[in-house]
Amino acid sequence: MSKPLTILYFAWLRERVGRSQEELDLPPSVRTVADLVTYLADRGPGYATVFQNRRTVRCAVNQEFADPDAPIHPGDEIAFFPPVTGG
Repeated sequence: MSKPLTILYFAWLRERVGRSQEELDLPPSVRTVADLVTYLADRGPGYATVFQNRRTVRCAVNQEFADPDAPIHPGDEIAFFPPVTGG
């Protein structure tokens, strides 16, 4: 049995999804960040709202910024957060 993904939600994403983190066992078809976003968006209205405009959400895999085509693996930590602005 594979290890579940740990998924973290920050800022307004956490508010809309209704949780700060969850652990999920994913189907084998979910292999990339983009696959995961599509999978999560289908889980309910809060998720659909969060991922409606995917350009407003950033992702990190194991604490490294990740593009939509980045691979994900069982046991990874995936974080979703709004874009960060610097000064």
